Amino acid sequence: MPIMLCPDEPAILETENLDRQGMFMGGGPDPDTISLASVTAVTDNVSNKRRVCCAYGCLLNISISTTDYVNVSEHPHYCPNASYRSKPDIKMEPSSGRPVDYQVSVTVIEARQLVGLNMDPMVCVEIGEDKKYTSMKESTNCPYYNEYFVFDFHVPPDVMFDKILKLSVIHSKNLLRSGTLVGTFKLDVGTIYSQPEHQFYHKWALLSDPDDISAGCKGYVKCDIAVVAKGDTIKTPHKASESDEDDIEGNLLIPEGVPAERQWARYYLKIYRAEGLPRMNTSIMANVKKAFIGENKDLVDPYVQVQFAGQKASDRIQKSCYEPIWNEQIVFTEMFPPLCKRMKIQIRDSDKVNDVAIGTHFLDLRKISNDGDKGFLPTLGPAWVNMYGSTRTYTLMDGRVPGVERRARRGRLLQGPSAHQPGRGDPGPLLARHYQLHRGAAGGSTQHLRGGSLLGWAAMQRKAIVPPADSYSDTCLSISQTATGKVEEFFLFGSFLEATMIDRKIGDKPINFEVTIGYYGNEIDGIAQSKGKGKKGGGDGNEEETELIHNSSEEEMDDDGDLTSVATTPPMKPVVTDRNYFHLPYFERKPCIYIKSWWQDQRRRLYNANIIDNIADKLAILLLTEFEPLVLLLQEDGLNDVQEIIKTEKAYPERRLRGVLEELNQGCSQFLSLANKDQNQSGRTKLDRERLKLCLSEVESIGQQAKAMRSQVKKSTVRDKLKLAQNFLSKLRFLADEPQHSVPDVFIWMISNGKRIAYARVPSKDILYSCIEEEKGKDCGKVKTIFLRIPGKKGFGPAGWTVQSKIEIYLWLGLNKQRKDYLSGLPNGFEENKLSKGPGLPCSPPISLTYMMKQIFQLRVHMYQARSLFAADSTGLSDPFARVFFSTQSQVTEVLAETLCPTWDQLLVFENVELFGEASELRDDPPIIVIELYDQDTVGKADFMGRTFAKPVVKMADEHYGPPRFPPQLEYYQIYRGNCTAGEMLAAFELLQIGPNGKADLPPIDGPTDMDRGPILPVPLGIRPVLSKYRIEVLFWGLRDLKRVNLAQVDRPRVDIECAGKGVQSALIPNYKKNPNFSTLVKWFEVDLPENELLHPPLNIRVVDCRAFGRYTLVGSNAVTSLRKFIYRATDKQANNYSTTEEIIVVNMEPEPSFKKMDTVVKLDSGSDAVVKVEDDDKDGKGKKRKRKKGDEIEEEELDESMLDWWSKYFASIETLTEALKAQEAALSDSEDKDDMDIADGGDIKPDDSPVKGTKRGKGKKEKKKQADPFEKKKPKLDELKVYPKELEGEFDSFEDWLHSFNLFRGKGGDDDDQNVTDEDRIVGKFKGSLCMYKVSDDTPRDMNFDSTMGMFQNIPHNDPINVLVRIYVIRATDLHPADINGKADPYIAIKLGKTEIKDKENYISKQLNPLFGKSFDVEATFPMDSTLTVSIYDWDLVGTDDLIGETKLDLENRFYSKHRATCGISRNYAIHGYNVWRDPMKPTQILAKLCKDGKLDGPHYGPGGRVKVENRVFMAPTEIEDENGLKKQTDEHLALTVLKHWEEIPRVGCKLVPEHVETRPLLHPDKPGIEQGRIEMWVDMFAKDMTAPGPALDISPRKPKKFELRVIIWNTDEVVLEDDDIFTGEKSSDIFVRGWLKGQQEDKQDTDVHYHSITGEGNFNWRFVYPFDYLMAEEKIVISKKESMFAWDETEYKIPARLNLQVWDADHFSADDFLGAIELDLNRFPRGAKTAKQCTIEMVTNEAEMPMVSIFKQKRIKGWWPFVARNEEDEFELTGKVEAELHLLTGEEAERSPVGEGRNEPEPLEKPKYEGCCVMNPLSTPKAVATPLRPDTSLLWFLTPFKAIKHLVCTQYKWLVIKIVTALLLLAMLALFLYSMPGYMVKKMLGA
Repeated sequence: MPIMLCPDEPAILETENLDRQGMFMGGGPDPDTISLASVTAVTDNVSNKRRVCCAYGCLLNISISTTDYVNVSEHPHYCPNASYRSKPDIKMEPSSGRPVDYQVSVTVIEARQLVGLNMDPMVCVEIGEDKKYTSMKESTNCPYYNEYFVFDFHVPPDVMFDKILKLSVIHSKNLLRSGTLVGTFKLDVGTIYSQPEHQFYHKWALLSDPDDISAGCKGYVKCDIAVVAKGDTIKTPHKASESDEDDIEGNLLIPEGVPAERQWARYYLKIYRAEGLPRMNTSIMANVKKAFIGENKDLVDPYVQVQFAGQKASDRIQKSCYEPIWNEQIVFTEMFPPLCKRMKIQIRDSDKVNDVAIGTHFLDLRKISNDGDKGFLPTLGPAWVNMYGSTRTYTLMDGRVPGVERRARRGRLLQGPSAHQPGRGDPGPLLARHYQLHRGAAGGSTQHLRGGSLLGWAAMQRKAIVPPADSYSDTCLSISQTATGKVEEFFLFGSFLEATMIDRKIGDKPINFEVTIGYYGNEIDGIAQSKGKGKKGGGDGNEEETELIHNSSEEEMDDDGDLTSVATTPPMKPVVTDRNYFHLPYFERKPCIYIKSWWQDQRRRLYNANIIDNIADKLAILLLTEFEPLVLLLQEDGLNDVQEIIKTEKAYPERRLRGVLEELNQGCSQFLSLANKDQNQSGRTKLDRERLKLCLSEVESIGQQAKAMRSQVKKSTVRDKLKLAQNFLSKLRFLADEPQHSVPDVFIWMISNGKRIAYARVPSKDILYSCIEEEKGKDCGKVKTIFLRIPGKKGFGPAGWTVQSKIEIYLWLGLNKQRKDYLSGLPNGFEENKLSKGPGLPCSPPISLTYMMKQIFQLRVHMYQARSLFAADSTGLSDPFARVFFSTQSQVTEVLAETLCPTWDQLLVFENVELFGEASELRDDPPIIVIELYDQDTVGKADFMGRTFAKPVVKMADEHYGPPRFPPQLEYYQIYRGNCTAGEMLAAFELLQIGPNGKADLPPIDGPTDMDRGPILPVPLGIRPVLSKYRIEVLFWGLRDLKRVNLAQVDRPRVDIECAGKGVQSALIPNYKKNPNFSTLVKWFEVDLPENELLHPPLNIRVVDCRAFGRYTLVGSNAVTSLRKFIYRATDKQANNYSTTEEIIVVNMEPEPSFKKMDTVVKLDSGSDAVVKVEDDDKDGKGKKRKRKKGDEIEEEELDESMLDWWSKYFASIETLTEALKAQEAALSDSEDKDDMDIADGGDIKPDDSPVKGTKRGKGKKEKKKQADPFEKKKPKLDELKVYPKELEGEFDSFEDWLHSFNLFRGKGGDDDDQNVTDEDRIVGKFKGSLCMYKVSDDTPRDMNFDSTMGMFQNIPHNDPINVLVRIYVIRATDLHPADINGKADPYIAIKLGKTEIKDKENYISKQLNPLFGKSFDVEATFPMDSTLTVSIYDWDLVGTDDLIGETKLDLENRFYSKHRATCGISRNYAIHGYNVWRDPMKPTQILAKLCKDGKLDGPHYGPGGRVKVENRVFMAPTEIEDENGLKKQTDEHLALTVLKHWEEIPRVGCKLVPEHVETRPLLHPDKPGIEQGRIEMWVDMFAKDMTAPGPALDISPRKPKKFELRVIIWNTDEVVLEDDDIFTGEKSSDIFVRGWLKGQQEDKQDTDVHYHSITGEGNFNWRFVYPFDYLMAEEKIVISKKESMFAWDETEYKIPARLNLQVWDADHFSADDFLGAIELDLNRFPRGAKTAKQCTIEMVTNEAEMPMVSIFKQKRIKGWWPFVARNEEDEFELTGKVEAELHLLTGEEAERSPVGEGRNEPEPLEKPKYEGCCVMNPLSTPKAVATPLRPDTSLLWFLTPFKAIKHLVCTQYKWLVIKIVTALLLLAMLALFLYSMPGYMVKKMLGA
C-alpha cells in the first residue's frame, strides 16, 4: 500500500527533509509524519483516490511486465519505515497459475522475394500444437493472401507467453505430398504481448531455413499479429503509405532495439550434475518392489529436458540416482538475438507410464546477455541453479497446477549456457538442431552420439538405437566442485514470534512449523543429501557417500559437537481465537529454528542486487509518496489529465521532484562505491564480470541523468521528467534481478499430523546479512508478517483466499562466522533458552526465547464504513460484517443487512493486548491489524468477502493525546479478494499503552450515545467526520431492460434511493410493459453528510417490484460510490457575468482566390489579442487539383462532381484520419525519442531531431523529406465526415450530460477465473435518471423562471412516449472472428430494436472476414419502450442454425435526448444537391433557432454582410449558395451552420454538437466477454415522427467494381539467358516464350508462341495478351469472384492488388519447361520502361525507389523495355533477360467499341514475325515501320533441313577450322607431290633426259 504524507506536514521534499523523515533504508521514520493507509482522508487533492488501491504493487513491480513471467503477487512489498517489521503481501492467491482467455490473431497479407523458381507457395501459421494454412498461390514468388486466422487459448499467462508462434512458407503442398519448406520465422507470444498495443502491424517477417543456415534470407512475409487478453483493446494503427510499407528493411517484424541483421548462432547448454533431488517413488509401487524384489534403492531416474525456440532436447537418463552426473551438452541453433526469450530447463523423472517433472527453471536470455554497444553474448556459469516445483505429497484429487508450480525447492542443477556466433574462420559445420551426448569422465569410455532431431533423439536413446557413426561430436569436460566458488558454512536463524489465524479445519491437531533452505531442514520428504559435504572448504571433487536423512529428532550433531540444525518448532495444540480461526499459545516463549547449510559463497551477486533493489525501492516510495495521482495516471497513460493534477496537487511539484532525483543520484553514487568489492573471489564467472560492468555503467548513467535532470526540472516539464524517473525505476528493477542463483530460497511449511498443510516462500537475498547496511536484505533481521497459502490446485479460487496461518517470524541468514549479530534485530527484552550441553562444548543458538518485557495496550478500532463490497448473495447484495484480528484477539462488527456499502459507525475496543518487546520499538513499529469482511448467511458459514490490513497509530503512556497525531483520522483501505480488489473500507486505528495507573490515563471514549444500539459503541466525535446538511435531488426518468425475477416478469416496479440512512421513493410505474417511465420526475430529501467529499457515503439505488398482497421483490441494486460528479457547484458570479463586449468569430467560407490564401481567424476573448486560425472547410466548386511537374505526367486533373458519391467522402475522411493518427504518432515518438536534456521550457517539438532507434530511422528520413517538399501533391478538396476509431459514446461521455444510466445488479459476484468481467452477467436492467446534491443554504441562486417542482433539473424534456424513425447505416465490418472450419465466415447483418427484428440473411457475403456491407435499415420505434438497438453480425450456415459472430448495443434514448444532438450529425458544409446534400429535415437555421430557444439565449440575429449574432458572439460566413443549375441564391444557412460548428464556444449552454460521422464499434460475444470478435463501422440517425419527415436514406451501397481491359503486346526480348546446348555442336541457345497473367488470375495465364533456337537471347513475338478485370479505383484492388473448390456452395469475392506478372521461359519438348526469369509490375506504381534495351538495367527492379514511377490507370498507354530477373546460387538478383512490351488500359466500354484478338488473331491482328529468308515490317502504332529480324520456326532445324544444318556447321561454326585444315592438306599434298616427284626429276636433270 502506498504511503502518504499527512497534510499537516510541509510537502516540500528536500534532502534534509528526507533525512529527517527517515526515508533512508536503515532509519525508522518519524511516526508523526507517516500514515500507512492507502489514502489520507483529509487532503487537498480529492481526485483519483480510489485508484490508489494497487499503486504500491504496480510501481514496486513496474519492471515485471507480462513477458517477465514473474508472479507479481510473490514479490514482497517494500516498506521504508519498517525498521523491525516488513510489510506482508495482501494478495493471497498466486496469479501466475490462473488460466486466462487469450486470443491471437494473425493476418497473413503477402510474401515477397521468396527463394525458388516458379513456386506454388502457401503459409502455415503455427502456435503451439495448432496449425492453420493459407490457400496456395500458383506460379509466383510474390503471393498475395490477405487471410486472417484466430487462435483461442485458455491457459495461465506464463504458459501462454512461452508458446512459440511460427510462420512457415511451404512450396507445393497438397494432399499427397507435404511440400518443401522454403523458410520459417519464430518468436514467442510474450514478445508480441510486450509490444505497444500488444501487436505488430504491417510488418515483414524475415524467413530463414534452419536446415540451410548458410543460405541467408529466404524471403519475407508481411503480416499483422496481435495478442489480446480478456479486457484488452487493440487500437488499429493507421495504414502507412504503400511506399513506406514496401520498405521491407525498415519495417521488419522485430521488437524495438533488435538489430535488423540477425545471424545464426549456436546456443550451448552444458549440463554437469544435479544434487538434492527428492525421492519420487515413495508410493505403492515402491512398496511392491520392496516386497517382491527386495529392491530398496534410490527410486529416481532423472534426466534433463530443455526447450528453446520450439525445439526440445533431453539428455541421458541416470538410473536410480539422487546425485546424477551427466557432463553433457545440448546445442540449439537459432538466430541471434533470438525472438524467443526464455529457455525452459526441467529435471524429469523417467517412468514407464508417465514421466514426471521434478523441478523447473526458466532462463531469461535478456538477463544473461546485453545487446548494447559494449554488450555480451548469452553466458551463465558454470553455476548452480535452484529447481523449484510441486511438492511430492499431492493426492489424485489435488493434482498439480497446470503450468509451472514454484512452491517447493526440488534440488539444484549445475549448468552453463552460452552462445556462439560463427565467424569466417569457424571450424566445423554449424549443424541445426543437434544433440551431443558424452559419458562422464568417471564413466569409462566416451561415446559421442547425435540424433537428427531433438524430439527424435530421446526416443532413439530410449530404444538403444545407435545413430550413424559419422555423426558430428563435441566434448564436455567435467568440472571440479570449487569451480563454482568456495563452499562456505551458512547459518539461518528464525524465531516464530506469533502464529495466529490458523484455519479452524486444521485446528484440532498439534501443529508445528518447518523451515527449509535447499534440502537442509527437510525432514519429511527424505531428501538425499551429502552429509557434511564441503564443510572443510570445498573438498577435492570426490563424491562422498550419499544417505537418506530420516531425522525424527529435531537436532543433529556434527563432528565438532556443534548443533547442525533445529529445523522444526515443537508441535503445539492450537487455541480457539474465534469461530473461524485458532492461534498457537506462544505467549512469552517464542520457539526458534536454526539451520547450518553449505553453499558456494557468491554473496557479492546478492549484495549488488540488494543495493540496486534498495535504490529502486526508495525511488518507488518517493515517487508514490510525492506524486501518487500523477504516477497512477502515467501508468494508465492518462497524460492529458496530468497537467490538471499538477495544478491541484501539493505545492511546488518541481521542488519535490528535484528532491527525488537528488536521492536517486546519491543512491547511484553509493552503488558505484560499493559494487566493485570482492573481485578476486573464487567462482566468479564471465557473467559476473559482464553484469558488473553493465550495472556499473547503467547505474552511473542513471545517476548522471538524474543529476542533470535535477537542474532542468520546471513546473511545465514535471510530467516528462516523472515519466523518465519511472523509466529509471523499471531499468533498476531489471538490473536487480540476478540470474545466477547461489543460496536457494527459504520455505516455511506448516505441518499438521505429519502432512504439509500450507507454505510461504522467502527469497534468500531478502534476508541475507551484510555488515554494510545498503547490502543487507530488506527483511534481514526484521520481523516479517507472512500469510501461509495452500499448495496445489486448492490454492486457486475461493479456497485459496482463506488464510491458513498468519505468522510473525524473524529471519536472519549469513555466514556462520558472522553469527554474533544474528539476534540484534529482534524486539528487545528476551532471554535465550539453549539446549543443555556437556561442559567444554561450544555454545549453541537458542531453541526458544523467553520475553521478560511485556507491554499492555488497548486497541481501539474505529470502523466507520465500507463501499463497493463484493456481492455475496443471490440478491446481488450482502449482509456484511467485519472481523478484526490483532495479536491473539479478534472482534466483529455488527451485521448490516442487504447492503454493499455498510456504515457501521462502530468502535471496537481490544482490552489488555499483550505485546512483547521494548515500548519504544512498539511505538515506532507496531504489529499489523488484519481486517476480514464476511457475508452473514442464515444457514451455513459466513462467506469470505475480502481482506485488508493496517497499522495502528501508537500512543505511549507518557505521551500527550492530542494533535497532530491524535485523534487519528479516518482513511480508506483497499480490500482484496484473492488478487482482485473488492471494495474499500474507511476506518482508523489507535493503539494506546496502559500505564501504571491503568485505564484511568487513557483518553475517554466520548461519542454520541445511541440507546437503540445497546452495547455497540459509535465512533467518537473527534474521529467521526464533521457533518453538514445536504439536499439530494433525484431525477426519476425510467427503468429499462428489466429481466425476470424468479421466472416472473417485472410489472409494477419502484425505485428506492437511500443515502446515510435517509432516502426517497419514486412513483410506482403502474404497467412496466406499456410505459417504463415514471410519472413524477423529481423528488428530493435532506441528509447529514461529511463536509469532506472523500468521506461521503455511497448512495444506494434499489429497484423493487410491488406484487400482490403487499409483497415486494428486489429486482436489482446499484451503489453510487462517488457522488462528487453530482455535486452542484454554483458558477462564479464574475464568470456568469461575462463580458458584454462582442466577440467576433470570422469563418471565411469563400472559394479560395488562386493568387492568395486568406487566413481565417477566430478571436477568442474580447480582452485579449489572441487570434487562432480556423481551417477553411469549404471546397472549391470546380475541385481543381494541381501537381508539380514531374517527368512527362499529365499535370492537372479535374474532379467531376457527378462522379462523386458518399464513398468519395468516406475514403477522403479515412485518409484524413490516417494522416492525423500518423502525425500524432510522429509527434509522440519525437517527444519520446529526442534527448530529454535538450527540452527547453515551452519549446516547440521539432520532428525528427534525432535518429530513432532501430527500424524507425529510415521512416524519419522519409518524413523529413516529405515535409521539405513544398510542391507535395494535394488531394482534391472534398467535403469530409468525421471518422471515429471508437464508439461515439467514448467521445461524448456516454451522452450522460444530464440523463445518466445506472446498471442494476442482481446475483452473487463471480468466483470465476476473472472476477472483473463477470459483472456483465449480473446486470438485470438499468435505472435512468440523475442526481443533484448541494448544501442547504438560504442563498441558493434561483432563476426568475425557476420551476420549483423540477428543482435543479430545469429545461429538460418531458418523458412521455415518443415515436421515432431510426435509420441505421452499416458500412463494413473488419477482422471478424472466423466461424467456419475453413477459417472464414459468411457474415450478414441482424438488427434488433424492441420487437422489430431484421435479418438480412439473403444478402450474406460469402467467405469474408472483412465484409463491405453498405446497407441502411429503417426501423420505427417508440421511446422509451424500444430504446436499446442491437446490431449483430451472424455467420450464415447452409445446414443448422446460424452462429453469432459478435454484437454491439447502442442506447438510443440517451443519444436522442442528449444536448450534444446525436439525432443527425451536423455536416461540415451545407449543400442542397450533390454527394454532400443536407440530410437533416431541419435546416441549420431551424436547428439554431431551436437551440437558442431551449437555452434561453438571445438570438440568432442575422445582419447584413454575412453576420449572425448569438448572445454576445458574432459569426461571419458567406451567404450565397449554388443550386443544381449553378445559379447563386442568398441564404442564411451557412451562417447558422458556422454557429452550430462552434456551439461549444457559446457561454452557459454551449457544448460540442455531434458532427456527421462514422463510428467504429467493437463486436462482442456473450460467451467470450471482454475479447473483441471484430469491429463494425456504422452510424445511426433518428428523426421524431411528429417533426418534418426526413428525405430518403443515403445510398451507401458498395461501389461496383469498374470493368477494365489490359492489353499487353510482347514485341521482343533481348539478352535472355541461353539454357540449352546443341546436341551436335554444343552451341548455347534458348527456345524462348513469354508467359503473363494478372495476380489472382493464374488460371488465365497466356503464353506467346516460341521463338526457337535463339542463340543471342533475342526473341521476336508480336504477341498480344488480353486481360479483362474488375477494378475498385478507391481501394486500388482487383475484384475476383470465383468458387474456392468444386464443392463450394457459392462464389467468394477476393480483393487483390493490381499486379501484372511476366515470365520468360525456355521451351523443352521432352521435359518440363525451364523458368528463366520474371518481373512483377504493380499497375498503380511501376518503373517507367526504358526506351532502348541498352538503357534497361537490373536497377529498375533492385532500386525502384530512385526510378520514375508511373501508373497505368493514369498513363493509360505505355511502351518500353523492362528487365527479367531471377535469383542466383548466392541468393542475389541477376539479370536473365529483357522484354519490350506495350501496356494499354481500356475501360470496359472502350474495349467493347474497339475489340482486339489474343495472340495475333482477329480483330486487329498483329503481323507474324517472318522466318529465314524473309523480311517483314513490324506494325507499330507509329507510322514509321521497323524491319523485323528473322527467326527460325522450329528448334529441330538439323533434323528437318540437314543440308542447311551442315551448311551452318561448316560455314558458321567451323569456317576457319575448315579453311586451316584445307590449307594444311593442300600444303601436305604439295609437299608429298614434291617429295614424290623430286627424285625422278633430279635423275632426269642429271642424266640430261
